[in-house]
Amino acid sequence: MAHWFISDLHLDADRSQARRLFLEFIRTEVGARDELFILGDLFEAWIGDDDNDPGARPILEALAAQSSRGTPIYFMHGNRDFLVGEQFCQATGCRLLGDYATIDVYGTPLLLTHGDLLCTDDTHYMNLRATVRSAKWQREFLALSLAERRQIAADMRAQSRTEIAAKPNDIMDVNVAAVAATMQRFGVRHLLHGHTHRPAVHSLSLDGHAAQRIVLGAWHEQGSMVRWDARGFALDTYPSSGAKITPAQAY
Repeated sequence: MAHWFISDLHLDADRSQARRLFLEFIRTEVGARDELFILGDLFEAWIGDDDNDPGARPILEALAAQSSRGTPIYFMHGNRDFLVGEQFCQATGCRLLGDYATIDVYGTPLLLTHGDLLCTDDTHYMNLRATVRSAKWQREFLALSLAERRQIAADMRAQSRTEIAAKPNDIMDVNVAAVAATMQRFGVRHLLHGHTHRPAVHSLSLDGHAAQRIVLGAWHEQGSMVRWDARGFALDTYPSSGAKITPAQAY
């Protein structure tokens, strides 16, 4: 039995390569007895569970098919698909997680999060996040027509691209102090997240103990995943490049 972790696929109609890789991955790699954790930004944008975009249908069908085989699939909101809700979960069989979730992986407590909450230096984004995650904003947004919501989502993505291009790289990465404080708050020595698109295994020290922060990459020309089984974990690409990052290499 393996636990699979992925994030930041950013699937939409224009990213046929990423969609093909995901459909192939879930069909050929994830076993019926495995568990799959999607840590946000599965979609480039999700404007509500009532979205009738035909491009999303193969993704929903693949998730539903895998879930029907007995695979538990867990979904965590990202900054692009935070409007995924109960209707989506009913259609796919996914189980929705909160912004943080601690799970036990073969005796190792592992903290999961999308990663954006750790980027505390990007104050503009943190303020925007607080706005769009509010019940009032979401209620008003979901009351709009699908066409209006699509346009707003497109405008927000265009604005985001402009802002990202102007921001220093370090601002868009996690804040080291926020990482340490979060891991200490949840009492873990292993943290796994996405969002930053910088796949790596980082070693750190917490209260004199060795700890690790595992970062998933985005799905562009290839996928990024962590496979964790009884032997430990490996951060790898899909299709596999053969250059896995394992716990032994990380220390």
